[in-house]
Amino acid sequence: MKIISYNVNGIRAAFTKDFVGWLNAALPDVICIQESKAGNDQIDIEAFEKIGYHSFWHSAQKKGYSGVGIASKVEPKHVEYGCGIESYDSEGRIIRADFEDFSVISVYVPSASNIDRLDFKMQFCYDFLDYIKELRKTIPNLVISGDFNICHKPIDIHNPEGLKNVSGFLPIEREWLTKFIEECELIDSFRFFNDQPDNYTWWSYRQNSRERNKGWRLDYNFVSYPLKEKLSRAAILKEAFHSDHCPVLVELQ
Repeated sequence: MKIISYNVNGIRAAFTKDFVGWLNAALPDVICIQESKAGNDQIDIEAFEKIGYHSFWHSAQKKGYSGVGIASKVEPKHVEYGCGIESYDSEGRIIRADFEDFSVISVYVPSASNIDRLDFKMQFCYDFLDYIKELRKTIPNLVISGDFNICHKPIDIHNPEGLKNVSGFLPIEREWLTKFIEECELIDSFRFFNDQPDNYTWWSYRQNSRERNKGWRLDYNFVSYPLKEKLSRAAILKEAFHSDHCPVLVELQ
């Protein structure tokens, strides 16, 4: 079972860079997409179908903004759009696909370019934590994939000292991510296999950041404890260039 999470920074833009060709070569069983930036009527669902995927999309009400999706080789038993909180659901931030033995969530945590949005981001984070804790009671086998817009530890960002007061690496954000992992009993699948520095999933378009690997690790595949023994591999797929993010992969036996 191969699961990929990818913030595509605009699904229509990614399509112009042969996203479908890449997907057909990568062939995940499930791909979780964030920042689709498109209404359901603007996404080429047929292109997914042609290469064998059922796809489901939860778009933002605001045009060209946010939006999440899940495409899967096996049709899910059920798809849940949103989490039941209107302020988040109107921004298209959470979608869940339930399969026979486990569920996959694609989540796009808000970014916080100003202080007002930081309050919104932290409220989302704590509400999401509560949502996952409650969900674990009925769905113990969970894979939570997405762009969390937070680097967890100094190893996850290229300049921890210089960026400690920037959203994405603020103490309150990092404290929340620790709490989220611990209280929801999750494993950061990439760090389960790899404890090395200089592994990032997002680079600014400015100052040749990607070429210089001045990046941030914002994208995660979290796996719930009951799936720990099934973890077989995790990787950051840096060779994919459809976005300012790159995909992250987890494989389960």
